[in-house]
Amino acid sequence: MSRTRIRIGTRKARWTRAGVTGAAAVAIAAALCPAATAARPAAAVPAPVPERYTAQRLVWEPCAPGATLECAPMTVPRDWHHPGAGADLTVRVSRQRAADPARRRGTLLMAAGGPGGEGLIRPTGFVKAAPKIAEVYDVVGFDQRGVGRSTRVSCQDDAEFADFFAGDFRDRSPAALRRVLDNSRKFVAGCQARSGDLLPYLTTEQTARDVDLYRALLGERKISYYGPSYASKLGATYATLFPRHVERVVLDSNIAFDGTWEEFEKGQPMSFQRRFEEDFLPWLARYDDVYHYGRTPAEAKARWEERRRALGARPLTIGGGRTLAPNQFDNGAILALYKGGTFPLLAGALAALDHWDTATDEERRNVDLIFGRYLSKEFLAEFFSVTCNDTPWTRDTAQWVRQTAEDAARYPLMGARALAFAATCAAWPAGTAPRVDVTGEGLPPVLMLNSLHDPATYYEGARRAHRALRGSRLVTVTGGDHGQYLEKNACVDAIVDRYLLTGAAPDRDTTCAATPLPVPAGHTAR
Repeated sequence: MSRTRIRIGTRKARWTRAGVTGAAAVAIAAALCPAATAARPAAAVPAPVPERYTAQRLVWEPCAPGATLECAPMTVPRDWHHPGAGADLTVRVSRQRAADPARRRGTLLMAAGGPGGEGLIRPTGFVKAAPKIAEVYDVVGFDQRGVGRSTRVSCQDDAEFADFFAGDFRDRSPAALRRVLDNSRKFVAGCQARSGDLLPYLTTEQTARDVDLYRALLGERKISYYGPSYASKLGATYATLFPRHVERVVLDSNIAFDGTWEEFEKGQPMSFQRRFEEDFLPWLARYDDVYHYGRTPAEAKARWEERRRALGARPLTIGGGRTLAPNQFDNGAILALYKGGTFPLLAGALAALDHWDTATDEERRNVDLIFGRYLSKEFLAEFFSVTCNDTPWTRDTAQWVRQTAEDAARYPLMGARALAFAATCAAWPAGTAPRVDVTGEGLPPVLMLNSLHDPATYYEGARRAHRALRGSRLVTVTGGDHGQYLEKNACVDAIVDRYLLTGAAPDRDTTCAATPLPVPAGHTAR
């Protein structure tokens, strides 16, 4: 990686509190403009960046008392395409300096998934898990526009958030359908009332331009990038818009960024059902001696449905006064399926519900952990803002009612709730985000990671994204976890570390075996 940095006046840019002034600000502004062919239409290329952004100084302070991770506010335009219009936004950024400055080779930026996840503090955990990378890279993060400590979007209060997920999405009665559609419209109305002037500018493309301003203010001509889940789409977008500004890119558990959000989300009911029926239920049945949920996957599934019906007839009150009804039952499983390591927690919670009246305090806490804490109103506000804004959505709610009826019958775990999510984007104000076609043109080999049974970023979509990102290398992991790097898979970690440290990507697509699913405590081998 080139160690050359943008010059600030007569001195090289360094980790200081000095601002960017004069000719350097002009150079940064020019560097922030991508190739005119990167996005369509051509008019989407933004205007020159005003000096008030490129000349700003990042004032670093510890993110928390005694922390080595430093944080700073960064001012960005509300709209990169019209940077003089509207109030500015604040994006909070962070940095963890390389542990071995003498061997420092550059900056690695990491982003959060979602959209809706917070990334500001993530470098702290990353450097602990990847000490070889932390020795030679400054690891930096940020809360993207709309979330966390950055300028935030707001759409709901606590009661409205709870109501959005209340009841049973499988209920297809006219009254139930009206309630779902009404809640989706209320969600959009709440966003407009609380954050209307911010909503159009919460897009992946706008965030990618925030990232490039951050790169420039750090004084780096190029950065490397690690992004899991939604951050794979952000990374692919950033690399497409600014191919000359990236050194190495790792995209982990990939959104199908070759198409629209609508196309991608239509595939998730299938992939979550596959993970549930082909991975979790067989695992649960294998350990019937521990959980007593059935000796075959079919028996375990029947027991699951029995419990779900019971919660529909009589919801439970769990920790903090939260309600456990059918939708929360599904949501807990959806979240637990992301990692095989969470299977014992989900199974233990299911077993505890079978003797709820005599459940221990620890079992009750586990039930609340699994079934009582799905997403948040802050996450949901950013999630819909980005996914509804980025790409077009079908506006015909009657079509969504028909489509999701099929999904609910075939893939009930997530297909049942698909109407609530699709109807929200169908009611969203039409977005104006430019289309960004990911091609891989002008990029070094990009490293992509994905598991075969990933429930959230399904393998079929990752394969399409891989084909679109020409020159990329795909590492296929034979299991089903979401998120591959730094998850105790020595094969994956070795490939990624070698790539980030030396630039050497695999010569061709390759495969790593998954780490085994956990064996629960108390299991007696048959």
